[in-house]
This record gives sequence, structure tokens and C-alpha cells, in this order.
Amino acid sequence: MNSSEPVGTIRALWRYPVKSMLGEELDAVDVSEGGVVGDRAYALRDRKTGKVASAKHPKLWPDLLACRAAFVEATRPDDEPPPVRIELADGNVVLSDAPDVDAVLSRFFGRDVELAHAAQNGYTIDQYHPDEENYDPEGHRDEVVEARLGAAFFNEQGLPSAVPEDSFFDLFPLSVITTSSLDQLGELEPQSRFDARRFRMNVIVETPARGFVENEWLGRTLTIGDDVQISVALPDPRCVMPSLAQEDLPKDSRILKALVQHNRIDVAGTRYPCAGVYAVAEATGAIRKDDSVSLV
Repeated sequence: MNSSEPVGTIRALWRYPVKSMLGEELDAVDVSEGGVVGDRAYALRDRKTGKVASAKHPKLWPDLLACRAAFVEATRPDDEPPPVRIELADGNVVLSDAPDVDAVLSRFFGRDVELAHAAQNGYTIDQYHPDEENYDPEGHRDEVVEARLGAAFFNEQGLPSAVPEDSFFDLFPLSVITTSSLDQLGELEPQSRFDARRFRMNVIVETPARGFVENEWLGRTLTIGDDVQISVALPDPRCVMPSLAQEDLPKDSRILKALVQHNRIDVAGTRYPCAGVYAVAEATGAIRKDDSVSLV
């Protein structure tokens, strides 16, 4: 019988019904092979370019992170996602099943967009790479780069995809960060607020240990609550998004600088600034706030 090591409890659970918009904190979520049910179920697609809208290009999409999305009814693991309620930054509200939803969103964002709930083959985004030394191993600085994400990324690499073919995930279906990592960053850079919301993770684990503890979980399995097991696959390389303003959190370029300085990790042979880890579900089910988390 495999022994397990208690490492913490669930502090918070989040899902983001629309990619790059603010999400919803929940007391419980269902975890399927495709991640937290309902997470990144929708995205905006720019009809002119065919690219998916992303706050990773804040100059092009400055208001995405000022909009909030939440499902209007409960999600179910085997069903299509229910309609989503989108509260725009100007206070207007539109439902995803409204006949004029695309027109409302296009007027607000000033671009011809459609709300999609399935990614096209080979979907891409535009991603801004800041003028930060050691941020991008490929040397991009202060420029926008087209990035292939989701299943398209894995297909391009000739690898089996970790996410469903039509999903809007960046790389993996689940993301986890610990309070230990957030506290460590806060101690190293006390002038900044390393709030978990900046990092848009699904699972925040309250951990008593010190340091970037989830870095040591790579290749291991976490048991959460009674049923769910997730395999920790990869460090989570960070983009400019954690540095952007959202809700009461100010824009702060020091967030990304801190990761570059204090937590650059090898990812597939290249060192990236990281915070948290990606994971895939090995055993599915429901997880709840305050559930125990153990390392197998």
C-alpha cells in the first residue's frame, strides 16, 4: 500500500468560465479528466484575425481582466457548459445565450468578436513579452509573439495532448499553487502583493511548509479529499498577466521580476520564471474547500 504525506488543505477553489476574464471562487468543484468542470469553457475569438482574445496582450485587450464571468446554473461533468453571465467593466451585463451577445461584446471591446465555446484546430493568441532580462529564453523583449496553445501546442511538438482538442487551456487542464509560495514571494519582495488571484489558479493549497514547496511535487501524485487524485506534471511558466491590475490589485511589474529573480525553473530543458504547477486528473470527483491534500 502506498503511504501518503499530508501537505495541507484546500484554501480556495477557482474556475474561469471565460478565458482571461475574472472568474468565480467556489466552495466545491467537480474535477474531470478535462480539469475543473466549466473552467475556460468559453473564450472570445477575434473574427478578423481568428485568434483567441487573451489578456497576455494587454494593449490589445486592456479590459478583459476587468470583466467577470459566472455560470447561471450548476455545471455537470457530462453535460455541455450552461450559459454564462458576463459583467462588463462598464457595468453592463450580457448572457452567453442572448441573441445579441456577440454584438454587445464587439461594441464593448471595439473589435469584431464572437463568444466561442470550442477552440478551433491550431488556435493561437498574441502574447506580449515584456522588456525584462531573463524572462524569455528565446530573447523576445518588448514585443508581441503569436503563441500556439492548448492541443495545438502539443500537436506541433508531436506529443500527445494533455488537454481536449477543443479546449481553451494554455497547456494543462489543472493548476495548483500553495500559500507557501505566495508567502515566500511576499517575504522576498515585501513591497508587492502576491495575492493568489493574480495567478488565476484552480486550486490554492494552504501549506505550513516554507518556500516554493510545490516545486518538489513534480512527477508526484496529490490526493485531494476522498476521491480525487491529480498528477503534478510541470511547473507553470508565467506571462505578464500576474503583473496586471485586477479588482483591487494594482498593476505591478515587480511581480514578474520577482519570479524571474527567485523562481526560474527548468521546463523541458529551458529555464522559465514560474509560480505554481500544472496537473492532470488521475482519479476524478468532487473537491471542496478545507479538503485535506496529501502527497503520494
